[in-house]
Amino acid sequence: MADFLTPRERSERMARIRGRDTKPELAVRAILRGLGARARLHRRDLPGSPDLVLVRERIAILVHGCFWHRHQGCARATHPATRRRFWREKFARNVARDRRVARLLRRLGFRVIVIWECRLRDPERVRRRLAREIAAREIAARTTPPRRASRQAGARHLSREEPRDERERSRRERSSRRG
Repeated sequence: MADFLTPRERSERMARIRGRDTKPELAVRAILRGLGARARLHRRDLPGSPDLVLVRERIAILVHGCFWHRHQGCARATHPATRRRFWREKFARNVARDRRVARLLRRLGFRVIVIWECRLRDPERVRRRLAREIAAREIAARTTPPRRASRQAGARHLSREEPRDERERSRRERSSRRG
C-alpha cells in the first residue's frame, strides 16, 4: 500500500511520536490507580527506565507499542514500504534492547510485565492480569525476607529489617533537627 502522506508530512507525524505519557501508558496508569497501586514513573535509575514501577511489589511494567516493539502476530506490527533495510535494522535493535532490559530488570529482582498496546482494547483483561500479578507479589513479599537495595539504586540509609517505629522515630528526629 502506498503512503497517503508526503515524505514531509510523514516526517512531521513521526517526529510527534512521544516516548512517555502515551495513550496506552495513561490507560495502564488509570488501571493501576483503580487497583489502588502506587506506581513510580520512568525510573531512570533502573535499566531501560521502565514506564511504571511498583516498588514495594518489585514489578516493572513496560508498555510497548505494537509497531515499534514488533508484537508478533499483531496487525499493527507492519513494515514500512520505504527504506526497508533501515527499518529492519531499527526494529531488530529495539527488540534486542527490550530483551536486554527485561533480563537486567529480572536480575535486579523485578517481575517484568509487558503490556502491548493492542491488549488495551480489552482493559478489563489487562486489569485482571495486573491484579493477579500484584497480589502474587504482595504475598511473596510477606513470606520472603526483603532484599537490601544498593546505594546506587536509591537505597535508604535504614534497613528494612529495622522495626517500622524505629524508622519513623529516626525520620522525625531528622526532620526536627532541620527546622
